[in-house]
Amino acid sequence: MASTTPATNGATSQKKRLILNAFVEMCSGHQSPGLWKHPNDTSADFNSISHWVNLAKLLESAKFHGIFIADVLGGYDVYKGPKNLEPAIKSGAQWPVNEPLAVIPAMAAATKNLGFGVTVATTYEQPYHLARRLSTVDHLTGGRLGWNIVTGYLDSAARNLGHTEQPEHDERCVIDPPCFAKWNR
Repeated sequence: MASTTPATNGATSQKKRLILNAFVEMCSGHQSPGLWKHPNDTSADFNSISHWVNLAKLLESAKFHGIFIADVLGGYDVYKGPKNLEPAIKSGAQWPVNEPLAVIPAMAAATKNLGFGVTVATTYEQPYHLARRLSTVDHLTGGRLGWNIVTGYLDSAARNLGHTEQPEHDERCVIDPPCFAKWNR
């Protein structure tokens, strides 16, 4: 909440609060491929629940407001490609990547105020099943879950899920205005 302070001319002005949010992905090399090789880097422990719980505790103690866990459903397979995962695998460029919803309840149990944002692509999700998973995690975190709604952009994601390529942009990004209006009330 912003506080008001007297301005020099007698009027009041609002102080703006800085919101701190960490940005990660459940992999060893999110935005800095190869950094996992640094002796002080612990991102190679991304398969360990204690890694994520310790990160959540560290962020909360540092007064962060939230952590955002990005996600993609496929690997980056265009460099020296197409359909070539080798460079991503060799460099650890967001590969492999785990499903982010799985660690959030443990992180929430270890913290009191930290918020959690997570990417979940809608293109290959069944609406009821997705709503059920998000609702469950939201309840388990005491309402501290946020959803980054995306449709995805990688053809490798489509191939991972039994298709040859992503649906065209306008097909996967359709928003039904009457349905959308219900969510914006």
